[in-house]
Amino acid sequence: MSAIQASSSFAPVLIVAGPTASGKSALALDLAEAFDGVVINADSMQVYKELRVLSARPDDSEIARAPHRLYGVLSGREACSAGKWREMAMAEIADCHASGKLPIITGGTGMYLNALTEGIAPIPDIPARIRDEITNELEELGHAEFFAKLNAQDPETAANLDGSNTQRLIRAAEVFAHTGRGLASWHKEPVITPPENMKFKKLCYMPPRDVLYDRCNRRFDLMIEQGAIDEVKGLLALELPETAPVMKAVGVREIAAYLAGEIDLATAKEKSQRETRRYAKRQLTWFRHQMLAKEIIDAQYSESLAAKMRHDVNQFLLTTPK
Repeated sequence: MSAIQASSSFAPVLIVAGPTASGKSALALDLAEAFDGVVINADSMQVYKELRVLSARPDDSEIARAPHRLYGVLSGREACSAGKWREMAMAEIADCHASGKLPIITGGTGMYLNALTEGIAPIPDIPARIRDEITNELEELGHAEFFAKLNAQDPETAANLDGSNTQRLIRAAEVFAHTGRGLASWHKEPVITPPENMKFKKLCYMPPRDVLYDRCNRRFDLMIEQGAIDEVKGLLALELPETAPVMKAVGVREIAAYLAGEIDLATAKEKSQRETRRYAKRQLTWFRHQMLAKEIIDAQYSESLAAKMRHDVNQFLLTTPK
């Protein structure tokens, strides 16, 4: 396929979304080969360099087939908000267009995809120092007292928060600490939207639930074989706080419990597989509500499906902008 010609009226971006273990990465890679594309990660765990196995990052053979971006680019000590990811993704998209490549965004983190396609509130990036201070404060005070303090500072945001949701509590508190304004206040600001010439083609890959759950189970078995236990050992050696996003990856807590002698390996695998299925179910529900029916692909991956997707993408690229 010839080089992509981005212009002031048409800058194409392909999005291949779907739940974990759905096979979306295989589809994205097939399309990258067909259209001289670059695969750009939109998975909140695959951004971390310490999580190659447990996040199911592309392996060396896949990376050799097409350029991959935003995989393993952050330290586990860093948080990656939707705003931060969007900024990195926009830079990669611009680089693709400048070099005649098709940017192919692939992943299952809905808040990342929405930030890119629908826009995001202009909340400043939060310095790591402030995030660490807020995290330490939460650990010292406990959820109840921490939530009470947040409610006194920013009742509008607190009114819509689950006081037991650690990540959302930290996010709300760090934004207030850094900006002096609550999240609810920021969300009233006009959102930062994509450039008018940026046109999205969305493909949401949704295989049957029984097939997806079976893939989830088999994938975790493979992760154990590929070194997931050693990966968690390395992560634990960093002595990160339990509230660090990287520590929330499915399998980390379960394998850590196995390494601590609290459960056996079979139990760790069973719990991890169950959590993976639950995560996939939540993603299925989210995509059903967020994507248009015409954007959803209810099928298993096959060569005939890939051929149809290549045809659809080609039609999108041939579209003459109005």
